[in-house]
Amino acid sequence: MSQILIIYTGGTIGMMSDPVSKVLKPINFEQIMDNVPELEKLNCRIKVHSFDEIIDSSNMNPEIWSELAGLIQANYHDNDGFVILHGSDTMAYTASALSFMLENLAKPIIFTGSQLPISAIRTDAKENLMTAIEIAKAKKNDRARVPEVCIYFDYKLFRGNRAFKYNSSKFEAFRSPNYPILAESGVHLRFSANDIRQPKDESSLIVHNNLINDVGVLKLYPGISPKVVENILSADVRGIVMETFGAGNTTTDAWFIDLLKNAIDGGKVILDISQCKVGTVELGRYETSKHLKDIGVANGYDMTFESAVTKMMYLLGQSDDPLQVKEWLETDLRGEITVS
Repeated sequence: MSQILIIYTGGTIGMMSDPVSKVLKPINFEQIMDNVPELEKLNCRIKVHSFDEIIDSSNMNPEIWSELAGLIQANYHDNDGFVILHGSDTMAYTASALSFMLENLAKPIIFTGSQLPISAIRTDAKENLMTAIEIAKAKKNDRARVPEVCIYFDYKLFRGNRAFKYNSSKFEAFRSPNYPILAESGVHLRFSANDIRQPKDESSLIVHNNLINDVGVLKLYPGISPKVVENILSADVRGIVMETFGAGNTTTDAWFIDLLKNAIDGGKVILDISQCKVGTVELGRYETSKHLKDIGVANGYDMTFESAVTKMMYLLGQSDDPLQVKEWLETDLRGEITVS
């Protein structure tokens, strides 16, 4: 019988409306269990670890990511899979971060939550929780079906570092337009075996806890002023995630290219990702991106913003060499990018 560890961090799934103020307030996991008696019918043993302080996911940060990674490391050998209950607003950030922090992962880590509290009549929480557990314990030939960090929401399983939250009012809260879903829940659970990553080395889980959050964000828009760009590029950070137009394009004005080059020459790493949710950055395809390639801007390909920020934090913790960080940014480490 499979052993599953549920880690309860907080989120809407564990909220209940206060009868007086009508404000949603967190409840403990025992109250969640009371709302899902069907959990006892699942053919697995379930253990629960609740955070001492249940948090809203808007308060998520790298210190909590390290705590989660440490919990998984400490309980890795005693469990067949993990389900993390988490608020949906920053779920894709946490899933992306853990995908980079956990090297040689050979067991499922399934994030889930809900758009409505588990106590609500029309809640999506029950199905999300029960199917997440089913996926976490699923095996074939005594091997985990999905040895990845994933997000399960509204009948679909996404690779964690490929998904983003796109809707705050539908049960279909997440999308992954640049990578196929890994499984779909209907009458049967159907896994897309060819799209699921398998670990290269199952012998040992390696946990990387050194995240450096010296990361800035430069989002371009027509008419952005030199003063704004200069202030962002001169900030006391080591990495910049730059959200560009289309296939990675920017203005070719000399002042803009010069500011980028000065930042790179000064030791900063600049990563180019597209503001478009579908498609990929193609540095050098157009004249408006050729200059970026020439001065050493890193190609983010089809990375999500959530993945780009957390990958930058992870890599800055791995190396002080900007050229090494740039090389790793352009390398597919955990299935986060499609390199043509």
